[in-house]
Amino acid sequence: MTMSYGGGYGGGSRDRGYGNTASYGNGYSNGYSHGNGYSYGGSYNNNNNYGGDKMSSLGSGLKQQNWDLSQLPKFEKSFYKEDPAVAARSEEEVAKFRRENQITVSGRDVPKPVTTFDEAGFPAYVMSEVKAQGFAKPTPIQAQGWPMALSGRDVVGIAETGSGKTLTYCLPSIVHINAQPLLAPGDGPIVLILAPTRELAVQIKQEIDKFGRSSRIRNTCVYGGVPKGQQIRDLQRGVEVCIATPGRLIDMLESGKTNLRRVTYLVLDEADRMLDMGFEPQIRKIIGQIRPDRQTCMWSATWPKEVRQLAADFQTDFIQVNIGSLDLSANHRITQIVEVVSEMEKRDRMIKHLEKIMENRENKVLIFTGTKRVADDITRFLRQDGWPALSIHGDKQQNERDWVLNEFKTGKSPIMVATDVASRGIGMIADSLRDFLSFRSLFVLFKLLSFSLFCVIRFMLCSILLVRSTCCHYYNLVQGLQTSADSPALLGCSQTEYVYLKCLQFMTPNMC
Repeated sequence: MTMSYGGGYGGGSRDRGYGNTASYGNGYSNGYSHGNGYSYGGSYNNNNNYGGDKMSSLGSGLKQQNWDLSQLPKFEKSFYKEDPAVAARSEEEVAKFRRENQITVSGRDVPKPVTTFDEAGFPAYVMSEVKAQGFAKPTPIQAQGWPMALSGRDVVGIAETGSGKTLTYCLPSIVHINAQPLLAPGDGPIVLILAPTRELAVQIKQEIDKFGRSSRIRNTCVYGGVPKGQQIRDLQRGVEVCIATPGRLIDMLESGKTNLRRVTYLVLDEADRMLDMGFEPQIRKIIGQIRPDRQTCMWSATWPKEVRQLAADFQTDFIQVNIGSLDLSANHRITQIVEVVSEMEKRDRMIKHLEKIMENRENKVLIFTGTKRVADDITRFLRQDGWPALSIHGDKQQNERDWVLNEFKTGKSPIMVATDVASRGIGMIADSLRDFLSFRSLFVLFKLLSFSLFCVIRFMLCSILLVRSTCCHYYNLVQGLQTSADSPALLGCSQTEYVYLKCLQFMTPNMC
């Protein structure tokens, strides 16, 4: 049947929170909300809570949906009207623009890119928010991605971290929402955004908050590691946008707290990372709960065969945009420096670098370690020496991790020691560094590579898998730092670790 569509949303703002309680046990405490200083425990939890546990059984309670498109209400998803200036550009001009910005496209009838925000054709309520942010011009992924997403087509976008992918799908989603009927009691979201980690989900929510404000679009963030109460209340009140990690979303679906019957705009952000983290079965179960004629936008930093298969299975006649190379490669905007020192010299050398970098009180420093214990030890060492350092890793409660990230972002604690938990939220950290382009940032890695590289040398039969895992991890850390041109990424390693690093460089030359 045919339905009429209204624009805009009534109602006021929503209360959003992540829970008010925080309890920290073993390990190193940052002093957040307790005031007890620092405690050093002996037991550590290896569960990183990538959005849920018991992965193998997640989604077993979901019913298989049998969709009959003839019985589903129609919905609007094509909103793009080509600007006259864009239409007037010749194929040669378009090809030159794409070549200069390293844009490649594939698929049927790919729209021409835009070069300004006005050419994108966003409504005034979207443009007012964009102009308020003071952006000069669209990034390459936005210039090509906005016409693609606004056209209602299924889209695949491949671009590095920090390229502006989030806005590429967020702004079209706002236009999409405002063209749909208002939510009725019991309705689920209209837009569903799946993200691999809590940190990325929170970052996306901040963008939706910012640009959906004028339309009063309601959203919530659904992820594990925090109490469910506030998330359930948000879902039951009704939200137009749900940003979720797969594990917690399936939990909400199985318990009947929400449904996906109204979803007509689906986003898979960092699809490659979700698959690397083992979420593919859960993603497939979630997509099975969504009507098949939805618009699906898939965004990724790489284009491995697993992501290609996912696109082939769940997208129809999709169009694709790539920015730069499809292969993993080093971020050449970051100078990577390797210093070979003995194990005993590492901390002294780190202090010397800190003294130099922190002469400017506005500078910030990221120190990455391979384990939670080392992160705690280094943080304790630095604080005892008078440095304003905080730590973040998987043993921290989500409330404390959010607090530490905010302290680092605002500069109240300009030194952050982290494990890979921060690399999963590296986009948020990189945004913090981009706010201060004059900053000089130090990026120190302690013992991140040595174990995996030792396995490569010791067990050559497993080398391909181990190298891929290690390289992707190192790549995500360095790739996410879009700071000023003179910002170094410093790897402090022993002579033995340096040998492992050279082997890695030989086996994967584009990575290091």
